Amino acid sequence: MTSLPLAAPSARHSDLSPLLRAAILAGGGTLSVMALVALAKGALGLSPTLARAHGVAVAIHLAAVLPALPLGLYVLFARKGDARHRMLGKLWAVLMVVGALSALALRDLNHGQFSPIHIFVPVTLIGLWRAIAAARAGRIAAHRRIMVLLYLAGLIGAGAFAFAPGRVMGTWLFG
Repeated sequence: MTSLPLAAPSARHSDLSPLLRAAILAGGGTLSVMALVALAKGALGLSPTLARAHGVAVAIHLAAVLPALPLGLYVLFARKGDARHRMLGKLWAVLMVVGALSALALRDLNHGQFSPIHIFVPVTLIGLWRAIAAARAGRIAAHRRIMVLLYLAGLIGAGAFAFAPGRVMGTWLFG
C-alpha cells in the first residue's frame, strides 16, 4: 500500500509573507547563533559553570531544542509536501516533544515549582498534535499556520527566556 503525499510539492521557495519570513529568519538565526556561542563558551570553560548545567534533564533538553532551531528554519523555508519535508518535519516534531517533556524537569530556578515559561510545554504538545492532525486531514493551511506559530512561540519565544540572567544559556553567553 502506498501513501499519498499530504500536499503536492511546491515549486515556490516559501508561501510565507516576506515580513513573517524575515521575523522567523531573524529570530531563529539570532537565537541559533547565540546558542552556538553560549555552548562554545561553556564547553571551552570561558564562562562560569553552573551545577545545574551538568544535569541530565538540561543535557536532554539542550540536545533536543538546539538542533530544532536550525532544523525548523530549514523545514519552514524548504520545499513542502515531499518525502524530505515529511521526514524532517517528523524529526522536528520528535525533538520538540523531547524538548517540551524534558522542560518539565527544569524547575530549579523556581524552588522546584513550575514557572511561567512552563506554559510552553502544553502549548507545544497540543500544537504539535493539532498540526499533525491538520496535515493528515489535508488541512495544509492550518498545518502551516500552527507549525509557524510553534516555531515562533515554542522555540524563539521560549528560547529567548533561556538567555535570561541566572539561566544556563544566559550564564554561558553573558557570564
